[in-house]
Amino acid sequence: MSEDKARISELQSALRTKMDENKAIADSFRVEDGTVVVSSEQKTAFDKNMRDIKEIKSLLSDLQTIESVDNWSNQPAGDSVSSAYAAAAADLSQLTSREIKSIGQMFLESAEFKALNGGRNGANMAAPWQVKASLTSFSGGYNVKDVFSGMPSGDITTGLGSVQRDAIVTPPMRTKRVRDLFPVRRTNAAVIEYFRQLGFTTLEAGHGVNNAATVAERGTGAASATFGIKPQSSFAFVGEQAPVRTLAHWEAAHRNVLADEPQLRSIIDNELMYGLRLLEDNQILNGDGTGENLLGVLNTPNIQEYAWSDGETLPVADTKADAIRRAATLSFLAYYEPSGVVLHPNDWEDIELTKDEQGQYLIAVSVAMGGEPKVWRMPLVDTPAISEGTALVGAFGTGAQLYDREEASIRISEQHSDFFVRNAIVILAEQRLALAVKRPEAFVKVSFDSAPA
Repeated sequence: MSEDKARISELQSALRTKMDENKAIADSFRVEDGTVVVSSEQKTAFDKNMRDIKEIKSLLSDLQTIESVDNWSNQPAGDSVSSAYAAAAADLSQLTSREIKSIGQMFLESAEFKALNGGRNGANMAAPWQVKASLTSFSGGYNVKDVFSGMPSGDITTGLGSVQRDAIVTPPMRTKRVRDLFPVRRTNAAVIEYFRQLGFTTLEAGHGVNNAATVAERGTGAASATFGIKPQSSFAFVGEQAPVRTLAHWEAAHRNVLADEPQLRSIIDNELMYGLRLLEDNQILNGDGTGENLLGVLNTPNIQEYAWSDGETLPVADTKADAIRRAATLSFLAYYEPSGVVLHPNDWEDIELTKDEQGQYLIAVSVAMGGEPKVWRMPLVDTPAISEGTALVGAFGTGAQLYDREEASIRISEQHSDFFVRNAIVILAEQRLALAVKRPEAFVKVSFDSAPA
């Protein structure tokens, strides 16, 4: 049994290490306005440690049971049932002779309650007071939970026998994000002030004019004694503001359900974070700038536009891919090299399935063989966040900037309505960001209105 004892000691040491790690993680949680703020990295590490702790405790319990049985089997024979009963009765007599405190009295004497300092430290306990099983074994077992009280509703057998619970099938998630095309900066401000520059190559009123030219050192003829005059260019700037906007949503859940079903808790957290990503893509592209909406790229004044129907018809009519290439030229002519394309999946399907006169695919073969999906050497994001029949081509890396005020995070609280007394909690997902489109002519909105006729 020396090997079992060594294994028990090893598991006890591992258990203490894991518990110390989780305590360190819990101590690093931030508290804002009475709400615990937990990052996704902290949550992942804490949940992993909890799983390890449960597994170690299970193994430890099994080994201790084996050791106990082995010790009992090695005891000398002769102890009668009556002598064992007498010993137990003596222990019970000794227990009942001591002062037995009520649950309420023990709560008032607990460190958790005393930490409130008579209400001067607030009315919310930092942690719940746990009633130990050893203190309640003679009062009906306050912390003993009915085996079937946490079973899900529905046609599930609750009779004797084991129940196998299948894993929840999570829905597929959109992997490509519009955010990936933009440079991102951190900010501590609530409003981003910036200058939007309007053009540099046209003579259109209100836009900048580039008059750069070669200049002689001196004039000729009668003007040879004078130095050459340099031309003046003009730059049109418009002062703009990009307010930081909040994207958020929440879900309610029973505290016991999430404690008993870690997988369900994980799914709720992931779905909330995923919902923020979907909203973020839509706001970056389509936000109208009113109320609490971002001003999206497609609604920014002075971006360029190109219609598919304006393309060439001879010798072969332009395809959607041709329209994207011609839109990229407009960005090039504005002196901004386009760095990405955003397309609806249906429009990307049309482009991928384009065939030549012999019925041979022009693009799909390279993609099917593992080629990176690109259009005219530009990275592609195909997403339902943009309307079918519309595409966006532009210099995402230089024409606009995303600012993260607060990265997406998950927060949990009982302080909502009567949730505290109902044992319910709120799981809130939230992020704050701003978008500044500084050079609108770097972007071209493509309309697949109709094929050139």
